[in-house]
Amino acid sequence: MKPELMSAVAPTQASPGPASAWSRTGSLLADYLCLVKPRIAFFVMLASFTGGLLGAGSLERIGGVLLAAGAIGAVAAASAAFNQILERDLDRLMRRTAGRPLAAGRLPVRDAVAFATLLAVLGTATLAIWFDPVAALLALATLVLYALVYTPLKRYSSLNTLVGAIPGAMPPLLGHVALAGEPGNWGWILFGVIFAWQFPHFLAIAWMYREDYRRAGMKMLPALEGARGLAGRQALLYAVALIPISLLPAVRGEAGLVYAAFAVLLGLAYAGAAASFALRETQRRARATLYASLVYLPLLFTAVLLDPVVSQVFVAPSS
Repeated sequence: MKPELMSAVAPTQASPGPASAWSRTGSLLADYLCLVKPRIAFFVMLASFTGGLLGAGSLERIGGVLLAAGAIGAVAAASAAFNQILERDLDRLMRRTAGRPLAAGRLPVRDAVAFATLLAVLGTATLAIWFDPVAALLALATLVLYALVYTPLKRYSSLNTLVGAIPGAMPPLLGHVALAGEPGNWGWILFGVIFAWQFPHFLAIAWMYREDYRRAGMKMLPALEGARGLAGRQALLYAVALIPISLLPAVRGEAGLVYAAFAVLLGLAYAGAAASFALRETQRRARATLYASLVYLPLLFTAVLLDPVVSQVFVAPSS
């Protein structure tokens, strides 16, 4: 058959319509959103906002507090993206992460690197120009510790959780430094709260997905030989330690009874979930510990900002 006749009878391929273009754009945006781990970014910005507002000492600076929280969130998002870039080979081996955009090959690595670099530059530059250069340096150091120390350490040592808890606890301290120029008591106390809070949270996750981690060769504590029972016991240890740490502001007179009551009740609930997990490591009890951790931080930060002793500082005009 002649070429012109073939073209006449062959079915024409429809060009992509607006609906498919919107679908591709939506999928691409979803992949970039997955790259920055939005739930973690939300917690980072909430913690940064709390530390920043405590450092500002006045609601008159709320715009600056929001900007600082956004900048710190951008650096955290860059850290999450670099984490996925460096772990894309391991992510392919785990059921939980095999669908991530880099592991699945939906995003080119060079695009992810460019995106993560842009977020890091925007976040640190904003902190350096509009706030305190020390905050920018600390944020950059946090990114380096998370991406270049914690991330590769997961392949070699179970101490990675301890190392990773340091950058994970930095957001409220960074927020306080950005607005006050120094960490302050609240910055250090909230750093300690999040540092201790992370262990039951991550140990529960690591236990739930221990087979995935074992398959990928990651040295997470519950995935190690002979580690039966250790995840639950360590989760309980840190959950109990969290209670006196969280009560420090009330003991020092920087917060009142409202905050103290919330800190005790939330701490006991978290420790109770961890104790149940320690008594018997099961999927249900690990998940309950995880859920308790997700409730704990937002409610504690809310208690900080609504406590009458703390909030009276915010209503007073700044001098």
